Amino acid sequence: MESFDPAELPELLKLYYRRLFPYAQYYRWLNYGGVVKNYFQHREFSFTLKDDIYIRYQSFNNQNDLEKEMQKMNPYKIDIGAVYSHRPSQHSTVKLGAFQAQEKELVFDIDMTDYDDVRRCCSSADICSKCWTLMTMAILIIDRALKEDFGFKHRLWVYSGRRGVHCWVCDESVRKLSSAVRSGIVEYLSLVKGGQDVKKKVHLNEKVHPFVRRSINIIKKYFEEYALVGQDILENKESWDKILALVPEAIHADLQQGFQKCHSSLQRWEHLKKTIAKHQNNTKNDKCAPWLEWEIMLQYCFPRLDINVSKGINHLLKSPFSVHPKTGRISVPINLQKVDQFDPFTVPTISSICRELDAISNNEEEKEENEAESDIKRRTRDYKKTSLAPYVKVFEQFLENLDKSRKGELLKKSDLQKDF
Repeated sequence: MESFDPAELPELLKLYYRRLFPYAQYYRWLNYGGVVKNYFQHREFSFTLKDDIYIRYQSFNNQNDLEKEMQKMNPYKIDIGAVYSHRPSQHSTVKLGAFQAQEKELVFDIDMTDYDDVRRCCSSADICSKCWTLMTMAILIIDRALKEDFGFKHRLWVYSGRRGVHCWVCDESVRKLSSAVRSGIVEYLSLVKGGQDVKKKVHLNEKVHPFVRRSINIIKKYFEEYALVGQDILENKESWDKILALVPEAIHADLQQGFQKCHSSLQRWEHLKKTIAKHQNNTKNDKCAPWLEWEIMLQYCFPRLDINVSKGINHLLKSPFSVHPKTGRISVPINLQKVDQFDPFTVPTISSICRELDAISNNEEEKEENEAESDIKRRTRDYKKTSLAPYVKVFEQFLENLDKSRKGELLKKSDLQKDF
């Protein structure tokens, strides 16, 4: 893993914001192609500076203003908020109650710490390649539902820079959804419910929803390698007692007896499936055989969403291309076509890309050639020579699709408005 010294962060951030941050693409994203003139101007930005100094309700006229302020302040963290009724920077001058959050992308925040009761390799802010599979499954399950069940087209998945992932759903109709509708969507996507004191957090009945069945189909592809081999969830009595707490007491004795004879989690899982099937057959209810097995799989593997992040229109979420001050990793977009290949430990750090930038040859001919070059052109040339380039390309592809969709909608509207 790339070593990172937090003491170097102030100097590295100066170089990053001056030479590598993709402002043009960033502005294009938040301006939505200039649909509404004040869209960008009414967007809230929040900066966290050195020593945890926190500044909310910032807003900017244009890309140039944003660039200047970021290069002046060198924020350790950038958060993006809602589009408000008035410019956030002027919120204190607006009549009480008039300053209102009006639009925001539908966002999801999935944090590895919420899986601490079911992952055995790491805890708290730590992650490893074994537990990262949880994030892979979460992206595949949630993204499939957003695309197929809800019909949302523009979904940007982003690595948080440390221990989780974020999703920004940017369809125009979605940005205008109320908090109540957002809550309903998150409720639909939530299965694991209950706090630390609740042992069994997933409950299914005979009417298993298609969403649950499709999610199980995704989990099945990973379950053996992730849960039974990597996490070894039935390794010993302490770990299998947690599984026993999720199944009826009537089969505890059979399972305990069988588990002691088995030599691996894989064998114990097979024994569990056979015991459940036998129990269901004996009670003449064999159609329910998969339920208990599915409930365990869902409790150990299903995505855990932070409902408050998603339902609140005025909730802030870390911006793509932020730098995580603890790891130094860049918060980069994830290519949905290559989710299985995404590795958080190979994500560029601010140290690595700044070193790559230093290594770019700066001979006299190149200097002379580029003297008249604009800042935007030079920045594009710079980041394209670093390992940040493929991630900016993923972002650009997302923006292309957003632009095509908007142009298509404008054509539809103009056709409808024609008089025949």
